[in-house]
Amino acid sequence: MTPEALYLSPTAELPYCKGCGHSLVVRQLSRALEHLGLPPRSIVLTTDIGCVGLADSLFPYLHTVHTTHGRSTAFGTGMALADLIAETQGLKPIVMIGDGGAMIGLLHLVHAAQLNIDITVLIHNNFLFGMTGGQHSALSPLNWVTATTPDGNSTPPLDLLTLLRTAHAPYLARQLSTSQELATTIAGAINYPGFAAVEIVELCTAYATRWNQATGASLEGIIGRQGQTMGELETEIERPTFRDVYRHQMDSPRPKRATAVVPRIKAKANLSGETRIVIAGTAGERVQSAAALLCRSALAAGLYSAQKNDNPVTQGSGFSLAEICLSPTSIEYTGMESPDVVLVVSEDGWKELQANGTLSACREETLLLVDSQIEDIPPKGRVVRLPLRREANPKRAALSAISAWLEMKPVLPAEAWDAALGLETTERRAESMTALKIGRRLACSGGIASAGI
Repeated sequence: MTPEALYLSPTAELPYCKGCGHSLVVRQLSRALEHLGLPPRSIVLTTDIGCVGLADSLFPYLHTVHTTHGRSTAFGTGMALADLIAETQGLKPIVMIGDGGAMIGLLHLVHAAQLNIDITVLIHNNFLFGMTGGQHSALSPLNWVTATTPDGNSTPPLDLLTLLRTAHAPYLARQLSTSQELATTIAGAINYPGFAAVEIVELCTAYATRWNQATGASLEGIIGRQGQTMGELETEIERPTFRDVYRHQMDSPRPKRATAVVPRIKAKANLSGETRIVIAGTAGERVQSAAALLCRSALAAGLYSAQKNDNPVTQGSGFSLAEICLSPTSIEYTGMESPDVVLVVSEDGWKELQANGTLSACREETLLLVDSQIEDIPPKGRVVRLPLRREANPKRAALSAISAWLEMKPVLPAEAWDAALGLETTERRAESMTALKIGRRLACSGGIASAGI
């Protein structure tokens, strides 16, 4: 067995069309690996859909992964990251992808270059989709005849290596498949400790040579007419690899973060069954964070809690909504067919509850605690109006509404709030305590709590 057979099967019958550059790339890759002398099982060859994917069975001594179209770079990047984060085995991912797959998975190439992850990508550029009938790709030259551009391609080709250079790729090269330098270039890319891409220019002899007056001898001229150059491209001189950056971050001392686990208190909640609460207000006014504080307080008092949030795609405008379920037993269903308590602290929240059907789903016994500025009357429910926005301010209104409801129905002991507030920053804790006090005061001053509503 020759040294080359450690990589390429000695009995391999190359499955490509006569004159196809893929055959040359396969042999030059094997020679590059022979030159480097890497252990075959340290290499994982990731191939894409298309003729390029036929290389899998030709390298039986390597790990091989055949992926979906355009995703081979993502698979190779994922394996490199896994090898880095887990116990390092010195894995060396090599990606083989065509020009069509490179365009389908373009962002995977860009992201791998930005990360500077240690993978080598061999881009087989034969100017079209070879396996599926000769359609043009984003790398097809101007005036190139393909199955989908029978009068010649009118779209200028993308210079893939220039694009990857803007993504800070540190090693980029372009070679002909017939070049005597190809094996050396591939070896240099594999040996480079970071992201490396080699664009290998060739011809599809099934379609390109049939429809275009092109030969191997004319390839360099075709590339030149597109304003592109051959050989190794000038890139950044020094750039740390993702491995270096990751190890530095892991080894650097980092400040300890406060635990997010709510401590349990001895006092227990006063709740016999599930209670479902809706809090509705305006985006950016701490509706959802107030709901989260309620849930943490409930956990401290031994309850189960579930919270679901909703807001528009715009995030900072429109409504903000939280649905909460509190229960002394495990919560098996988080949906809300009919709320027990509805807290509404702004017109935005009220309009959303009208639109999503929450108000019409209320029962006669549902408590609706509504800001006094909202004049609309719900179809059902017991309505209590309090000047939450005026007295507490908009960013405290939601938490004040929660506090007012709990003053009416004392579900949680005071110690539960203390436990939850202990996880907040000093500034936010003071804000929350103020909001809670205002809510209790509003409930008591209206005679609501003593009325047992």
